[in-house]
Amino acid sequence: MTDTTTPPTVTSPLYIGGAARDTEQHLTVVDPARPDVVVGFAAAATAADVDDAVAAARAAFPSWSALSPRERATAMAAAVAGIADQRDDDAAILSQENGKIRLESWIDALVFELRWHLALELADEVDAVRTLPVAPGIPVSTEVRYQPLGVVTVIVPFNWPIAILGAALPHALLAGNTAIVKPPPSAPLATARLVQRVAEQLPPGVLNVVTGEDAQMSGLIRSTDVAKVCFTGSVGGGKRIMELAAATLTRVTLELGGNDAAVFLEDAVLDDAHLDRLFAAVYDTTGQICMNAKRVLVHRSRQDELVAGLTERLERVRLGHGLDPATTMGPLHQAAQKAFVDELVQEAKDAGADVREFGELPTGDLASGHFVRPVIVVGADPALRVVTHEQFGPVIPVIPFDSEDEAIRLANDTWAGLCGSVWTADPAAAQRVGSRLVCGYVWVNDHGATRLDLRAPFGGMKQSGLGREQGIDGVRAFQDTRAIATIDPEALAALAH
Repeated sequence: MTDTTTPPTVTSPLYIGGAARDTEQHLTVVDPARPDVVVGFAAAATAADVDDAVAAARAAFPSWSALSPRERATAMAAAVAGIADQRDDDAAILSQENGKIRLESWIDALVFELRWHLALELADEVDAVRTLPVAPGIPVSTEVRYQPLGVVTVIVPFNWPIAILGAALPHALLAGNTAIVKPPPSAPLATARLVQRVAEQLPPGVLNVVTGEDAQMSGLIRSTDVAKVCFTGSVGGGKRIMELAAATLTRVTLELGGNDAAVFLEDAVLDDAHLDRLFAAVYDTTGQICMNAKRVLVHRSRQDELVAGLTERLERVRLGHGLDPATTMGPLHQAAQKAFVDELVQEAKDAGADVREFGELPTGDLASGHFVRPVIVVGADPALRVVTHEQFGPVIPVIPFDSEDEAIRLANDTWAGLCGSVWTADPAAAQRVGSRLVCGYVWVNDHGATRLDLRAPFGGMKQSGLGREQGIDGVRAFQDTRAIATIDPEALAALAH
């Protein structure tokens, strides 16, 4: 068994203007599997530190934005060279501060690198110019160009912080902006340390890292020198970001929560491969992924078969510490989330729902961890909160339907619009149903973060967010559009006559 004992020696400073900075106060980071064990300490910035980070990014902006996109791409490629050398250490730290299994933490860091390099492939499109021909009665030829915004703040959540950072940060930098990264206060260590290593290879001030309590962070949003905030987190968090940003009309991209429906039509394939994909889509990261399936809608004739397939897989779940190679599911990240998930499950039981729990809660030194047994709520009443709310835990309601129209109505009857999926053997049915789902991303016969096309625009509808990340759409989200109109002599002469 892997040694899961960790001395409290993991630390991370602020990184501002090309220099590491310690602080008088520090965030204490604990292990969700053993909340009495300290993993390490992160610097806790003051409001003055935050102001310094904004000033450093602002000072670096003119020279960084003056480079061509290809020159920026070259510098950015060099900045991540060798980043994989410390991936094992990054994963170990992240598992201990986050709670998820080590393999997922390792993939978390890998996806950051993949997204970084995919962004750099867009360098030749960053400054693309579109020319509008002369229009009747308007004697001008117009060029549409793009320019960077300035200083941007990127705020990431605890669940997949490094990978999620990769969906926005490289696009912002490639577009010519300078950036300040704010890691999650409950799990800042691995993210802050990795970003500092990258920042050290870029010109001072281009990339900065600030950790600390949210109460000290308003300058990252409200400062008139911050042009944009990119936030990934809860719907409530997104609303608070918008409120703060409104004071200065700071732009925002918000990637928020989801209540994704996985729709299984009558002809859905339910072999081992498809069921394995569904299981991962529901239970990866102990259910703590915004784009996980949060509701399964299944044709009534296939419900028993689907539930049996999930049951078979849940019976093999091993709850435990993320660094233990025998563990297949770690704890929830925080005590408050465990209490919320427990409340949803108990409410379903009290309502008479068919609630099926699996796995054994850890004992010994893990007894106080934030563990929750994985759950299926079979034939769930759509009015239950376990259906209407984002559980963000290892709980899935299974809801039967009798017709395609009913399935679509149930799928869209929610506050959220992040992702969805259609499971069917008929490609025409997949397109027909998928095109009627009100969400930003739809899979066919699959679902979840592991199958996300990292080149495609990603983001939500309704209360699942504003804006898009990834791909050229993600670059454009960090640019302003400018039109330059030039008088066309021939058109002007023709108009005079």
